[in-house]
Amino acid sequence: MPAVPPRLPQRTELPAVVFAAGVAMLGIEMLMPRLLAPYFGTAQPIWAIIISSTLLFLAAGYWLGGRLADHDPRLVQLYRLLAWAGLACALIPLVARPILRTARLALLDVAAGTFLAALGGAVLLFAVPVTLLAAVSPLAVRLHLHHNAAGVQAAGRVVGALSAVSTIGALLGTLLTAFWLIPNIGTTASFYLFALGLLVLATLGGREWFTLPLIVLVGGLGGYALNTPAPIAPAACLECVLVAEAESAYNYIQVVEQRGFDADGIDPRLHLLLNEGFALHSTYRLRYRERGDPADLLTGGGPWDYFMIAPFVQAHRTPQSIQRVAILGSAAGTVPKQLLAVYGTGLHLDAVELDPAIIAISRAYFDLDADQRTAPNYHVHAADARAWLATQPHDPRGYDLIGVDAYQQPYIPFHLTTVEFFAELRTHLAPDGVVVVNAARAPNGDERLVRAVATSMRAVFPQVFLIDTHRARGAVNVLVVGVPVPVGDGAAHLATHAAQLSDPTLVQVLQWALFAGAQPVREFVPQAADPPPFRDDRAPLEQLIDALLIEQLGGR
Repeated sequence: MPAVPPRLPQRTELPAVVFAAGVAMLGIEMLMPRLLAPYFGTAQPIWAIIISSTLLFLAAGYWLGGRLADHDPRLVQLYRLLAWAGLACALIPLVARPILRTARLALLDVAAGTFLAALGGAVLLFAVPVTLLAAVSPLAVRLHLHHNAAGVQAAGRVVGALSAVSTIGALLGTLLTAFWLIPNIGTTASFYLFALGLLVLATLGGREWFTLPLIVLVGGLGGYALNTPAPIAPAACLECVLVAEAESAYNYIQVVEQRGFDADGIDPRLHLLLNEGFALHSTYRLRYRERGDPADLLTGGGPWDYFMIAPFVQAHRTPQSIQRVAILGSAAGTVPKQLLAVYGTGLHLDAVELDPAIIAISRAYFDLDADQRTAPNYHVHAADARAWLATQPHDPRGYDLIGVDAYQQPYIPFHLTTVEFFAELRTHLAPDGVVVVNAARAPNGDERLVRAVATSMRAVFPQVFLIDTHRARGAVNVLVVGVPVPVGDGAAHLATHAAQLSDPTLVQVLQWALFAGAQPVREFVPQAADPPPFRDDRAPLEQLIDALLIEQLGGR
């Protein structure tokens, strides 16, 4: 019986396959940081590992494709690459679970070796599908040249055309995954969409029976993974119960409820956790719903509480004089809600939050009352803080308080730490306004980040003050307060206001600032050991954060 001749590629078949492989290859790569973010975060070192591993997998794929093109240049091999890549893609969400749980436990125990091993294992999960998909282009080039009448004379045109098609597919895969798939169907479903798409394409083009059972298998794996009732990552919060979770183009978002106790009994509160979930980005004591007492919004000396007292580093300030406020990095609205409760619902308050999904979840769970009759002058803007600020028209009244709560190690946007940024803030201040920035010491007490931020602010403001949060809360944040004109002894002014104000909530926080901080309120004085002020052109923030992370993971 004569052998069946191999099927020849149709005229547009090879470009279509290369295009599809490009879409899937970069789509799967875009899913890598989303899979890792709840466990490892998205700090600069993590991105460096993701990008470098991607380049390594691509190099391996190009080498493999070249070898396969010389050894067995058949069209069916092209579709087999797609089929096995699809199967490997389908295994990633399930195989990743135990690896990522190991990373979670290692990070809780600050076990650097186990953590890095788990990170390496998680990244290697992507090696097989990305390598196989990268091998498609070299094999397609060989097939195209083999069946092209011009032969090697067309090599330049063929390589250029297929490379362009692959790159356009990769571009589409990147944008489609980041802006549609992840926000609308989630990370896990996106993996199985790519897996099934590759297998269906392999079945239609390769016409081999073994791909049909693989489609059934991948469909079953997808059904199991999507219906497993477990959060992407358990909340790193003591005795917390998951209330809601979501994925956005920017974050993995969790809302958890924690039932604490105080002198009045049960004290339940909601927390907003992002990505790996080791830091609270917002908190809301549910007792406030029942009693409406501003004191119920206090967090026991957490950094959010101190924004309301920052204006009182100035001697003449009164609560009635605080009329216009901007909060950059408002998350679920902890600080805005406190300010409205203390200074009145008529307060003009602009809150800026980068992630629209956080704003939506805040309206659903954190009683965000922006743009409502209860707070008609409270507006939330979904935008980058600096970009939003740059588009605001100059108002001669300025803001009495501008708060920056957009820092959370390791997620600190460098462009919100520079001299140019603080200079922009100053132009939007009232003559007697204040800028207050929530910065954090490392868990081991290292305050290099605090001093770096204060140094940059001191290049713009004539005086900068440091206010420590409550030492009983463990890791102590520092509120860095800048004033546009000299005010004298800011600590003494705080003490005077603590003795004279009648609002019990303000007095409570003032007393925490004066007597419960790890260090007393003090004016910042730059030292020779401090880094030079950060500027847009040179802000080695990532280098500083990387050093802090490495020391923390090493248990130092």
